[in-house]
Amino acid sequence: MAGGGEFGFIRTRLAPLAGGHPAALDLTDDAAVLDPEPGHQLVIASDMLVAGVHFLETDAPEIAAERCVRSNLSDLAAMGAQPLGYLSSIAWPAGVSERWRDGLVAGLAKAQNAFGLCLLGGDTTVGPGPLTISLTMLGQVPSGTALLRRGAEAGDDVWVSGTIGDARLGLDIARGILAADPALLERYHRPTPRLALGQRLRGLASACLDISDGLIADAGHIAELNGVRIELQSSQIPLSPSAVAAVKAGQIDLAGLVTGGDDYELFFCAPASRREIVHGLAASLGLPLTRIGAVITGQGVALLDSEGGAIETGSGGFTHF
Repeated sequence: MAGGGEFGFIRTRLAPLAGGHPAALDLTDDAAVLDPEPGHQLVIASDMLVAGVHFLETDAPEIAAERCVRSNLSDLAAMGAQPLGYLSSIAWPAGVSERWRDGLVAGLAKAQNAFGLCLLGGDTTVGPGPLTISLTMLGQVPSGTALLRRGAEAGDDVWVSGTIGDARLGLDIARGILAADPALLERYHRPTPRLALGQRLRGLASACLDISDGLIADAGHIAELNGVRIELQSSQIPLSPSAVAAVKAGQIDLAGLVTGGDDYELFFCAPASRREIVHGLAASLGLPLTRIGAVITGQGVALLDSEGGAIETGSGGFTHF
């Protein structure tokens, strides 16, 4: 390992990522010791990214690291949490080069600096499988204010931030299926966790999650958990100009965009009485928030065309099993 074995790597490469945060204890102890602010609850999210599953094995290490940090932070955004720090556990493939490891650490540093994070601890090991990065994100919310997936009721509006489907197109570009488009590729490689939005939705949204598996699949999680039906209007799904162009060119259809996943936008429900508040929030954040449907009595999710007919979307999105 670089820098004199595993502990040398921790001392020379990872300890600087702690930035002197007191909870990290200079990465010299068995665990971090963290004090949340008084009157706050900890929000803890853990996610694992595996080369060949969650990012391409041909991706540069810096890209793999940034994608991992950013996608994990999206879980905190979905809970309305303020990030505090993270733990990183990495299983390196046998024979990985020192240069590759340093590239991944550089990617972690770039991503954490962009969001004011510090590394608080973790683990490193070598295994026979592909590169595996597991991050545990730590955040906090004022007690009792965390956004949850449960709470949606019939009569609520359904909203989504940003645009849908860009990351799916970016993945096709990374795979060499579509012609290069730097903006779409960036949406796939470096998703933007909607942290500010999540924090502003506390006390406003009745239910919230981030879109990782696909708009339809993730809407289904809300519908099932709350025992309701969610109807989405296809004409209201926000698409970027690049996505619109791809649909017009026959490169993909709307069903492909709403089931592609990796958007990391926030999908949330809110009472219809709060529409103007949501519009005001969009303006203050400079982030499009689009009302795309409604929660009604019933079950399941439907994507409706202009005549009210259901558009077939297959499984609805990505699943590991």
